[in-house]
Amino acid sequence: MSARYESAKEIYAKMGVDTDAAIAKMKTIPVSLHCWQGDDVIGFDHDGPLTGGIQTTGDYPGKARTPDELFADLDKAMSLMPGKKKINVHACYAIFEEGEFVDRDKIEPKHFQRWVDFAKERGMGLDFNPTFFSHPKIKDGLSLSSPDPEIRKFWIEHGKACIRISKYFAEQTGIPCVMNIWTGDGYKDVPADRMGPRMRYKESIDEILSEPYDPKWVKPCVESKVFGIGVEAYTVGSAEFALSYAAANREKCLPLMDNGHYHPTEVVSDKIPALLCFYPQIALHVTRGIRWDSDHVVLLDDETKEIAQEIVRCDGLDRTYIALDYFDASINRVSAWVTGFRSMQKALLNALCTPSAYLKELQDTNQMSRKMVAMEDCKMLPIGDIWEEYCRQCGVAANGYYDEIEKYEADVQLKRS
Repeated sequence: MSARYESAKEIYAKMGVDTDAAIAKMKTIPVSLHCWQGDDVIGFDHDGPLTGGIQTTGDYPGKARTPDELFADLDKAMSLMPGKKKINVHACYAIFEEGEFVDRDKIEPKHFQRWVDFAKERGMGLDFNPTFFSHPKIKDGLSLSSPDPEIRKFWIEHGKACIRISKYFAEQTGIPCVMNIWTGDGYKDVPADRMGPRMRYKESIDEILSEPYDPKWVKPCVESKVFGIGVEAYTVGSAEFALSYAAANREKCLPLMDNGHYHPTEVVSDKIPALLCFYPQIALHVTRGIRWDSDHVVLLDDETKEIAQEIVRCDGLDRTYIALDYFDASINRVSAWVTGFRSMQKALLNALCTPSAYLKELQDTNQMSRKMVAMEDCKMLPIGDIWEEYCRQCGVAANGYYDEIEKYEADVQLKRS
């Protein structure tokens, strides 16, 4: 323990904050790390490009091309991250034996056994996502909302298969599995019928959730989006749809908010306390959108910090499932993983070290000038010294980690051909 930490600890104590308790709490908060940053959301079940409203930009060398390469990159990234982790897997990352292949409506737990083994060996949980994109059965830009019953049936069966896989993940790891339903269904131009696709979408999700599961262990979510590439005018799974569906089915599923999936003037940090008034649990995908859902690497910016603040202020750490969701192909992918994860961790630690009870008291007693001054003073507290101690206790360097990433890039990633 450094002299700088001891000094910072005293400064925080004067404001009623126990930094030792904050560090101890940080070690218990899992953040789910998305596997798809490592290979630009390509996966292992198809050779074609990304389609269905998703794209990555850039061609930085060293991308993972096989399960072994992706696992190695994940291990390297996680070795540079403090704190508790889960792994978030998309269905397109099924791993088949040589000569084997089944389509997405027929995938089974055995096709994800290596993910289970990877997680169990590292004492981590797994989250899961059906992959409703990059597939020939996305017909006219639609999946679960398609007017073609055969198309809908295919994707409903995919969703049910993903419920079964999520059950297996939870059974094997002993940790609840969050399973997120998101589609890019929509129309490029103004539709003549807005309600019809949404009714089909609702009925399709109803059928998926008819697959038996224990909601204590499998946590299906419904995620919304404003628009996507090729569906600029209308998205079936809008915010109103997703929140209403989750509210009407709160015993079966959770709302999931991705902070890149709203209008540019909307902020998820303001929505968190609203949802926690009504939902027992919520889920988040934390990303960084620049002007639209661009999925840039998460940084310690104002909205990331405010998202963490609202989770902590609302006593929502045990009610909120936090996952990362971004993919940048223009920079080193291991560095992207590590930087984004650390940024979320820094935001959470900063929130835990904020004297929220004192600030709430000032607000409730209408001492708004003093509250403003106190909130500004908090911005200059020595959180960096608390972060260094947290990293020390977790056995990772607080700073300077890029040198190790650069060495890994030279020794491993750039030798891939």
